[in-house]
Amino acid sequence: MSLGQILRQRREELKLTLDEVANRVGFSKPYLSTIETERVKNPPSDELLSKLEKVLKFEQGLLLHIAHVEGLPADIREEYESAEAENQKWRQIVQSIIDNKTKTANLKKVISKNKLDLKEEKSVLAPGRLVPVINKVAAGYPTDFNDLDYPVGIADDYVRCPDLHDPNAFAVRVIGDSMEPKFHEGDIVVFSPATEVRNGDDCFVRFAMPHETTFKRVFFEKDKTIRLQPRNDKYPPSIVEGNRINGLYRAVLRYEKL
Repeated sequence: MSLGQILRQRREELKLTLDEVANRVGFSKPYLSTIETERVKNPPSDELLSKLEKVLKFEQGLLLHIAHVEGLPADIREEYESAEAENQKWRQIVQSIIDNKTKTANLKKVISKNKLDLKEEKSVLAPGRLVPVINKVAAGYPTDFNDLDYPVGIADDYVRCPDLHDPNAFAVRVIGDSMEPKFHEGDIVVFSPATEVRNGDDCFVRFAMPHETTFKRVFFEKDKTIRLQPRNDKYPPSIVEGNRINGLYRAVLRYEKL
């Protein structure tokens, strides 16, 4: 259903005339009519769409999203809608697996039945990998943190990272000030498990037991201990036994909070 059809259907459901809607949004009735009948030459502005969302009781941002998708070039829109359809299939099958408590041995059969494509498409030109922002990490003392709730590549939010090819890369939001002046609270830092960790690297550090994490510079000492060094001179380093750590992931990108 097109944007115009959606607007007209909702307006009629609410028993509103074009005159009434025009008066409430501050745009002319003829112009709104051309939008509904898809004869509009100039696409509606974000300002008008935001007003229509309020007047016609749409979820905030929905009409903006629909209009922006409709404004894409045909080939890009087709690719986007194809990807959205595939994502919807994945969401449905994941929900089904959760609801039915599907056994691991049966996953391949379920995926095949639903005709889901497991092959990763490779493109020479790409805007960058979408990296999941899985949670927050303390740039201070180790803190309780449960990133294990997120399967690889899945999260509530994502950042696009050009020239990053690690499929297991993830991002976190920094809290605290122990990694200043290089990293500030609110920054998003991307970590790559595939990247080699060297002395002095800024790393996401995961402890085995209890399950805690922190964000520090890492130094490997001769006695097999690891020194976790804040960048902020106000904080002292901590020395931990190597067997306490079950994950060291090097920071490769930073998105600064403005």
